[in-house]
Amino acid sequence: MRKVALFGAPATGKSTLARWLSTELDQPHTDLDDLLFTPDGPLPLEEFRRQAGEITCTDGWIVEGNFSKLADVVWHRADTLVWLDFPLPLIVYRIVRRSLRQLAGRDDSAQARRLTWSTAFFSRRSLLRTAIRKYRANRPRYARQVSETADLGVEIVRLRSPRDVQRWKQETAKGPMESRLQEAARHTTGP
Repeated sequence: MRKVALFGAPATGKSTLARWLSTELDQPHTDLDDLLFTPDGPLPLEEFRRQAGEITCTDGWIVEGNFSKLADVVWHRADTLVWLDFPLPLIVYRIVRRSLRQLAGRDDSAQARRLTWSTAFFSRRSLLRTAIRKYRANRPRYARQVSETADLGVEIVRLRSPRDVQRWKQETAKGPMESRLQEAARHTTGP
């Protein structure tokens, strides 16, 4: 596992898992939001696709983001696609908890500095309403696109709960560690 695309609804832990994978697999990590949203506004789609494609043309990478419109330049180039597919009530709970923590000043991220009560909960395009709307609208499309990606030979990892994530992390951590131990044994025993 050297090329990993990771996606899921807001508040599922994409960034946390992507950073962990980056460290565990010793591969660079890119959040597609960081590419798309520039100080001058969002990139045009073609430029966004070009930049994402440059990243995924390399030998190893961890890319996170909910941009299935980039499936051909990200998902299809991955050796592993991780879908954090948590239930909607858990996502809602996590969005509310995170937003309240940010609004209380306990988070100094760029998102937290821009967050208001309206953008978190009350406007028509609030984080909460958008997450619910996108969950309902995108989930069937994601399932189809994931199936198409699997048909290309990409390994699909669908994690449906935080417990699944922890279990998968333990399994993933064993693989690289075993490889390191085997590599060390080869070097110490020699021919």
